[in-house]
Amino acid sequence: MAPPVSSSDRHQNVTRDFHKQRNKYSLPPRFSSAEQQNLLIVIKMSNSNFQLSNVFDVKGKVALVTGGGSGIGLMATQALATNGSKVYIVGRTEEKLKTVKQTYGKDISGEIIPIVGDVTKKSEIEKLVKEIESKEGFLDILVNNAGIDAGKLTPDGKDAEEMKKNLFDEDSFEDWSDLYTTNVIAPFFLSTAFLPLLQKATERTHGWSATIINISSISGLVRISQGHFNYNASKGAVVHLNKMLSAEVQSSGLKIRINAIAPGVFPSEMTTGESKDDQKSELPKEHKGDLPSQRPGKESDMAAAVLFCAACQYLNGQNVPVDGGYLIQTGT
Repeated sequence: MAPPVSSSDRHQNVTRDFHKQRNKYSLPPRFSSAEQQNLLIVIKMSNSNFQLSNVFDVKGKVALVTGGGSGIGLMATQALATNGSKVYIVGRTEEKLKTVKQTYGKDISGEIIPIVGDVTKKSEIEKLVKEIESKEGFLDILVNNAGIDAGKLTPDGKDAEEMKKNLFDEDSFEDWSDLYTTNVIAPFFLSTAFLPLLQKATERTHGWSATIINISSISGLVRISQGHFNYNASKGAVVHLNKMLSAEVQSSGLKIRINAIAPGVFPSEMTTGESKDDQKSELPKEHKGDLPSQRPGKESDMAAAVLFCAACQYLNGQNVPVDGGYLIQTGT
C-alpha cells in the first residue's frame, strides 16, 4: 500500500504539472521587438473595427430615397447624406425637393440630389433606373419610403347596421386601390427594377452587399385597425412583401440584403397633417399615448435605424420595429 500523500506534497505535484503544461503549450514569455510591433498592429486593427465611423460606414455610397422630401424619408436622407452618401431623393413636388437640398445639403460630407418622379408608374420607375445607371452605374442603398394614408374610420357601432355604415358606406375601393398602389405595389416594382444596379454595387465593393430598406409600420403588425383598415392592411402587406423579396433574392444567388423598418409614432406629414417651411413636422411631447418611452420618436432614433440597416452586413430579411415600446403593450 502506498504511503499517504500529504496536502503539501499534493499541492507541489499539482503546481509542478501545471508549469510543465504551461511551458509545453504557451508562447515564449518575451516577444521580439518585431513580434511586439506586429501584435500592436493587429490589436489596433481589431479596435478600429469597433469605431462608429467603421461600424456605420456609408461614406461614398449611392442611395435613392423615395418620398425623401419630408417626414421619415427626409430623416433617412439626412442620416445617409450627413455621413457621406450621395443621396438621390424622389418625389412628385419639385419645390419640396429643392427646399430639402437647399436647407440640408450644405456643409455635409455627402450630397442630396433631387429627382422629380412618380413611383406609382412603371414608366417613371424605368426612367429613374436609367438616370441612376447613366450617372452612377450602380446603386448601393434603396429606401422605399413613399407612402400615403386615406383618413380615419370609426371601426365600431352600437349594432351591425351602424358598424356597416361606418366601415362600408364611408370607405371606397378607390381609397384602397390608391393606398396599395403607393404603399405596396410601388416598393415591389422599385425593388425589382433596381436589382441589376444593386447587384453591381455588391460586386464592385468587397465586403459590402447592397441593400433595400422598406419602410413598413407597426400598424402592419398590430391586431387592431386603429381606424385605418386600408392603411394597416397595406403596411401588413409591406411586411410580408419584405419577407418574400428577401427570400427570393437570396435563393436566386443575388447578394442583396432586404430589410424593413417599422416606425412607431414619428413626426411627419402623415402624423401631424403638415410640414413647416423647412419640410419638418413637429409632434408635441404630450403626444405619447401610453408608450413606455413616454415620447414620440426623434429624428436621431430613425437615423440610427437607417444606418443600422444600411451598414450591418449580417442583417437580412428582417422587419425592425422602432416604436418606443408600443408593440410591448399592444402585441402583434
